[in-house]
Amino acid sequence: MLSSKLFLLGAAFMLSTLLSALPANSASAADQMRVYVGTYTRGSDSKGIYQLLLDCETGKLSHAGITEQVDNPSFLAIHPNQKFLYAVNEIGDFQGQKAGAVSSFAIDAETGGLTFLNQQSSRGADPCHLVVDATGKFVLVANYTGGSICSLPIRKNGKLKESVSFSQHAGSSVNPARQTAPHAHSINLYKKNHHAIVADLGLDQLLVYRFTPSDGSLQPNSIPGFKLPPGSGPRHFTFHPTGKWGYVINELNLTITAMNYDAMNGSFEEIQTISTVPQGTSLKGNSTAEVQVHPSGKFLYGSNRGPNSLAMYRINEQTGKLTSIGYQSTSGAIPRNFKIDPTGKFLLAANQDTHNVVVFRIDQETGLLQKTGHEISVPKPVCIKFVPVASTP
Repeated sequence: MLSSKLFLLGAAFMLSTLLSALPANSASAADQMRVYVGTYTRGSDSKGIYQLLLDCETGKLSHAGITEQVDNPSFLAIHPNQKFLYAVNEIGDFQGQKAGAVSSFAIDAETGGLTFLNQQSSRGADPCHLVVDATGKFVLVANYTGGSICSLPIRKNGKLKESVSFSQHAGSSVNPARQTAPHAHSINLYKKNHHAIVADLGLDQLLVYRFTPSDGSLQPNSIPGFKLPPGSGPRHFTFHPTGKWGYVINELNLTITAMNYDAMNGSFEEIQTISTVPQGTSLKGNSTAEVQVHPSGKFLYGSNRGPNSLAMYRINEQTGKLTSIGYQSTSGAIPRNFKIDPTGKFLLAANQDTHNVVVFRIDQETGLLQKTGHEISVPKPVCIKFVPVASTP
């Protein structure tokens, strides 16, 4: 009996010794989230794509690595299997053509580091947004200056093939500085993977395409899209988790338009348009950027550049309408992008001109954002994407 007790005491001592020898930052995988930050490298000190670690309890961020020599990797997308990352190369001069590119990377299962795989033309200048379809077989890309979209097949090893579908937008709108030509600013897929929604800032339209996952084709929908008021400048779009509503943030007139969505025919019907700034705020020199719905479906957030704030709204769960609940400073300048982590606990705001990513805690009852006191320096941050450490293959 005595020997059994001594054995247990000895085992406990050895376990305690082993645990005390672990590094202080060796949090379990479940307690951390990988954060990838796309940046502008041209004309800045940025070296490429930055990898951070988010402490899922405190919200603290720490640097974990940099993937260098990536040209203007402004916007990122993660493959559904979380083994691959795709980045636009927001340039207008790829291989002697007036086009940008998309680069593919493998995500290291142990470290989260990125290994370059290959690169393909986006077939239009300055690609600024991309998404991977639900099957993981295609990357869909929006080209800003080119005013076009394309789809790129994904090989099983994560590499990209040449584009198999391309659509060139045409037309203009009323703003002489920003709308003399089409500017496809974002592309999103409905959760059932059959409709692609393109916000074209230059045309004041949401264009709807039928997407065929078997061959990657993008064809104009029978109901081609939704027209916004002249001078709105639709920029980014998001669906409500239920799929019943869509929300587009309008860059030029600082508003968000809420819409009913018919998943059968891909049509939209306006519910409401609401300002992203307090009454009396000038439009001159100000603009919006990103829009996101909380995973719970209860709240929506939009970013304002100039006022440097996040507009916060409660979503009516019966109608989809928005009610403003206030504004939160992003503690930096020009919040180009922000992202809510998959658990819905934190919102990370990327301030492009002050080179910082700031962490806010989300009140799960009210939707209000609370400062955590945590932020980190990243040169010219543009886009934020998450990969759970525990889920990395």
